[in-house]
Amino acid sequence: MSDGKQGAALAWLRSSEHWSPYVGGVVLGIVLVGAFYISGQGLGASGPFGRLTGIAYHAVAPEHTEQATYWSRYFGEGKGFPLVNWLSFLAVGVILGGLASGLLAGRFRSEVLKGPRISASARLGLALAGGVLVGFAARMAHGCTSGQGLSGAAVMSLGSWIFLMSMFAGGYALAWFVRKEWI
Repeated sequence: MSDGKQGAALAWLRSSEHWSPYVGGVVLGIVLVGAFYISGQGLGASGPFGRLTGIAYHAVAPEHTEQATYWSRYFGEGKGFPLVNWLSFLAVGVILGGLASGLLAGRFRSEVLKGPRISASARLGLALAGGVLVGFAARMAHGCTSGQGLSGAAVMSLGSWIFLMSMFAGGYALAWFVRKEWI
C-alpha cells in the first residue's frame, strides 16, 4: 500500500470512534470462514482460559489434576504444555489485535465505564462476578459465546441456536435488574 493510501486508511481509523457493526460483522464472518477453512474448526475463546485454570489447579494439586477426568486430557505423562493449542494463539491474537486497534484509532486509555449511581470499584466487582459466571457457564455449555454462538450457529447446530436464544433472553431479563447501575 502506498504511503498516501496507508495514511488515508489510518486517518479514517482515527477519525471514526468505532467501526460500523455491519462492517465488523462481515469481517468477523470472513475470519470465521477462514478459521473453518484453515483449521477445520470454528472460533472459541473460553478454551485457553479453561486451560489456564487447569495450570493453576495443577500447580496446587498435581496428582489430583492428572487423575481428574476433565483435566487428565491436558496433564500427565507425555501430554505437553496445555497452552500449546491453536485457541491459545487465537486469544493472544485477539488481545494484541485489540491493543493495535486502540492504538491506531487513538482510543487507547484506561477507564471504567459506569453509570452515575455506581462507584468504579463496585462496577469492577460486578464485571468480575459476571466474568466468573460467564466462564463457569461456558464450561457447562461446552463453549462460550464465540464457540457456541458464532461457530456452532454458523454450522446450524440446534444446541448452539438454543444457547444463543437463551443467552439473549437471559441478558435482557438480567438487564432489568441491573439497569439502575447505568442510569
